[in-house]
Amino acid sequence: MAQSAFGFFLRKLREKRGLSLRELALLAKIDHAYVHRLETGEKEAPSDEALTRLTRALKTTKRDSELLRYLARHPNVSIGLAEYALEDQTVTPEELGMAANMAFRGPTRPDYRTAIERIRRMLGDEGLG
Repeated sequence: MAQSAFGFFLRKLREKRGLSLRELALLAKIDHAYVHRLETGEKEAPSDEALTRLTRALKTTKRDSELLRYLARHPNVSIGLAEYALEDQTVTPEELGMAANMAFRGPTRPDYRTAIERIRRMLGDEGLG
């Protein structure tokens, strides 16, 4: 099974905290094999309780917690978009969701930065009316 954006994001948050898979599992009071399956994409859609335990153990920001929850509920988000949102701390959960659902014409997709900029312009224009 291919890694999901949720699994990628979870692993990066864990690594950012400097925790091993077993350490995170211990802190979250979740089986380490389950955490491994979440990270690798073998298991998807963790319960709200499991997500809460993981985000508390990781001591995530509110934003990262919301992004992780969004990714858990939307398995079709690309890993590239999740990676961009992780690197650009200004990307909101709303913007991530909109970027994940953008439709593109033609053979190429714009880079994620361009997509987020378009969304921000669109949201800014809505605020003017």
